[in-house]
Amino acid sequence: MSRNKTNRQGSMDRVIRVRSWQEFKRLAITLKPESVVYNIEQNGFSPERELTCLRLIMPTQEVYYIFLDFPREDRLRETGIPIRKDRKGNRCLEGKEIIDFLKTQLEIKDLTVCSYWTI
Repeated sequence: MSRNKTNRQGSMDRVIRVRSWQEFKRLAITLKPESVVYNIEQNGFSPERELTCLRLIMPTQEVYYIFLDFPREDRLRETGIPIRKDRKGNRCLEGKEIIDFLKTQLEIKDLTVCSYWTI
């Protein structure tokens, strides 16, 4: 994990990047956050700028834990979430699959999973 200091108006003042899905999952199960936020982002390495990158944000009392996952063929590299095609044939991630995956994998009762925004 890497640690970066940031100022969030007195509430949470640290952001920690988690390097693997297994470590993010372990932290979530241990810390039992009330929520996890996801953001579907453009793949900067794709000429089509596909929406195939995933950012997970887990806010806790004092720290934001951030995990990034990137595409490898037809799935995300770490989580294995499938990459689909939209009506126009563009590769993308689907919010419902991300929500279902997180609720199943993290096994936290009443976990709120929501989208921050999709770019």
